[in-house]
Amino acid sequence: MITARPYQRQALDALYAWFYANPLGNPLLVLPTGSGKAVILALLVQEALTRWHGTRVLMLTHVRELIAQNADKMRLLWPDAPMGIHSAGLRSRATFEPVIFAGIQSVHQKAWHLGRFDIIVIDEAHLINPKAQGIYRNFLHEARIINPAVRVVGLTATPWRTRSGSLCHGDEALFTDVAFEVSMLDLIAQGYLSPLISKRMVTQLDVSGVPIRQGEFAPGQLERAVNKDDITQAALDECVHYGENRRKWLVFCAGVNHAEQVAAAMQARGIPTGCVTGKTPAAERDALIDAYRNGRLRAMTNANVLTVGFDVPAIDLLVMLRPTQSPGLFCQMAGRGLRKSVGKENCLVLDFAGNTLRHGPVDQIKAWIPKPNQNGLQVAPTRTCPTCQTLLATAIRVCPECGYSFPVDLNPPHAAQAVDAPILSTDLTPRLERHPVHGVHYQQWPGRHGNPPTLRVDYRGPYMRIASEWICLEHGGMARAKAASWWAQRAPGTRIPATIDEALARQASLRRPAAIHVNVAKKYPEITGYDWTTEPTSHE
Repeated sequence: MITARPYQRQALDALYAWFYANPLGNPLLVLPTGSGKAVILALLVQEALTRWHGTRVLMLTHVRELIAQNADKMRLLWPDAPMGIHSAGLRSRATFEPVIFAGIQSVHQKAWHLGRFDIIVIDEAHLINPKAQGIYRNFLHEARIINPAVRVVGLTATPWRTRSGSLCHGDEALFTDVAFEVSMLDLIAQGYLSPLISKRMVTQLDVSGVPIRQGEFAPGQLERAVNKDDITQAALDECVHYGENRRKWLVFCAGVNHAEQVAAAMQARGIPTGCVTGKTPAAERDALIDAYRNGRLRAMTNANVLTVGFDVPAIDLLVMLRPTQSPGLFCQMAGRGLRKSVGKENCLVLDFAGNTLRHGPVDQIKAWIPKPNQNGLQVAPTRTCPTCQTLLATAIRVCPECGYSFPVDLNPPHAAQAVDAPILSTDLTPRLERHPVHGVHYQQWPGRHGNPPTLRVDYRGPYMRIASEWICLEHGGMARAKAASWWAQRAPGTRIPATIDEALARQASLRRPAAIHVNVAKKYPEITGYDWTTEPTSHE
């Protein structure tokens, strides 16, 4: 029995309703990476074969890893599925089964050999040529001759192409309409996807002299521009700083040599790293990916390989050393970090390539053709937290990572432009974080609107401030009672200070927690608990 999440069931119901309302045409289902499209495929096949006996379904895609993943998911969810695989890369040539998982490169000249299909589902449908040409379109043309009533369903996380825009527009568009769409932010908010967070990077790749050809940076010139040892070392300095506690790193590089040299530099720093490119033999590539998946490798560099069909849920650090003009490729790279995994709270994206600046937050990219400014970049409004360097949309008032409150600018400049962009437009994800405390700093914080001052307490980790809280010792009522309890927990048996000045004079007597628990699900991050130590107190 296949158990679907609510949005997966909604996607199928919407598809059936679209078919009922539209006797002709081909719909799209739009769901972000990591949303479980394989479950939708499995349900569609099971329900089609159960309701309409004699139905044949073809699942088409272009990457052998996707073929294998989708087929494996089908076997897991429906062990008795009458299915086969037709893929040269997977060394299987199934032909007559009711359900065929196939690679387009293996079957594009075999429509007549495979016979009639009633439903053709194309995963990663944005790769189909928008013009009535190419191997997908040629195969579908022959499939329609065999069965004029065949329906084509597209699945994609990015329903556009860089130069031609929406997949549903244009005189030669294959797809008619979007039958169902669910947003990345919605699934993050519902807990089905992992949140993405980002930091402002000091190191930035300079691609100002790289020409753009057919909507993308020229590959050779791009690799030469970014494959420089001093830049790589500077970027890795930042990666090590921010990625110290991250378990699985995935690094996107600008070419084969770049990927190999970045991997060598990471190995030299003691980070077990593999490298896969288009030149890596299949057996070696499979072995490296298996080592990475199972924890024998901490990091993996790649060049144009691990952007589609690469499913490792534990990835919690993405490093972008590969600039791209393609919003679809940007989304695919970011999507590698969206899957949930045990112990994973979020995925950190370190973008040295300027892709977030070029395209804006990944969740806000829509089916449109970017209009570059004078520098060729699409700039998104943003600001950086001055305390922890987290990139945030300008609408966010309080940093979700460290709790810094931005002052309200009553006279904002009319022509202000941001210099970088956050990976997500907002932070909707509930999560509880535990942070070791290396130091505590106390200071008097002025009250607002005539209120008494408070004791501001900043908790710091090894590199930066973690979170802050304000203790209302000079207030009355419940605020004073909470402040008294706070003090008694840190200096049991001592008198509660009456003023902030007295508290600061006696701060050396306060115990320091070994760690704090921070709930960042609320509008303002809240410290919810403390882990205590008997070690001597250390204050800054």
